[in-house]
Amino acid sequence: MEGEIVNRVSKSPLVTLDLEECYPKGERFGIDLSQWLEEGFILREKEFRDALKGQDWEAYRDAYVYLHCSTDAIVPAWAYMLIGSHLHQIAREAVVGPRELLETVIFRKRLESLDLETYRDRPVIIKGCSNLPVPPSAYVWALQRVQEVARSVMYGEACSAVPLFKKK
Repeated sequence: MEGEIVNRVSKSPLVTLDLEECYPKGERFGIDLSQWLEEGFILREKEFRDALKGQDWEAYRDAYVYLHCSTDAIVPAWAYMLIGSHLHQIAREAVVGPRELLETVIFRKRLESLDLETYRDRPVIIKGCSNLPVPPSAYVWALQRVQEVARSVMYGEACSAVPLFKKK
């Protein structure tokens, strides 16, 4: 039929890597150490240890947790480590820093274990735009992983992709 509209994208060998699909499911929690600071700045070891013993750590079961302090207090490393000890074997992941760091760490681990066979010797497009908090570093790591096996790598959408890599 003349004038028939053909979807060339669906007929192409192009494979899409959607980082949103790599987004690990699971609750995210922030633990703010300021709740245990006296006058917002002083951490007393004995009181802190007692407070942690009374904490319901099961609330963080299989969750992703970021530890931070919302005040300008200088929190000693051992305080974060002590909380990390309580979260060990309960939380899926725990980091010290903002939520963005947590997402970055999670994505790094996910992308390191990505099965590359789907992308072997094929043109790949790393999908842009995401509704989930995909950190910018994840796009770089995805490119670096897929580039090992792909024929070419682009970024964006099939209709308007930006070429990034082509195997020579």
